[in-house]
Amino acid sequence: MSRFKVLKANPRRSLAALATVLVAVGVTGASGADFTANSANAGNTFTAGTLSMSNDKAGAILTATNMKPGDPATKGEVKIKNTGSVAGTFKLTRGTVVDSDTVNKMSAKLNVVVTDCGADLLCSTAGDNSAKYTGTLAAMTAPITLSPNWAAAEEHKYEFAVALDASADNLYQGDNSVVPFSWDAN
Repeated sequence: MSRFKVLKANPRRSLAALATVLVAVGVTGASGADFTANSANAGNTFTAGTLSMSNDKAGAILTATNMKPGDPATKGEVKIKNTGSVAGTFKLTRGTVVDSDTVNKMSAKLNVVVTDCGADLLCSTAGDNSAKYTGTLAAMTAPITLSPNWAAAEEHKYEFAVALDASADNLYQGDNSVVPFSWDAN
């Protein structure tokens, strides 16, 4: 007996079987229900920090007059503070020196010592102090890294000591040197 004869002989049975198959396929396809969930974090905020500094001297750190060869050093002090909210690397840079005598430059005879007194604002505790530069004013040509990581609100006192070298002779009488210093942070 052929299949078509069975279908023709009992059409209700064939339709019932076909309907059952279609319902089973529909249930199988429709029963793919999934669980879902969602979570959110709104209002994320990102703020850049600040890097700024204060300098307690509006003008010169020191002015030395009537210097004589070999005399004790004249000293001046300045306080530099990280007033920003992030740490930074602070540097000291000597600006362009202007010597009154361009042949016998006094800056080559000025011995300079820059001391970082750290948090010792009196600059009296030897163990806390460190020389950041020792040499002539003329030789101070590169920026001096003072600290690689100054925290926010950290303050340091710097002492500048300047003396006219004992080898300065009559050629330097009445001469002067003028120089700016700048403080930078990054």
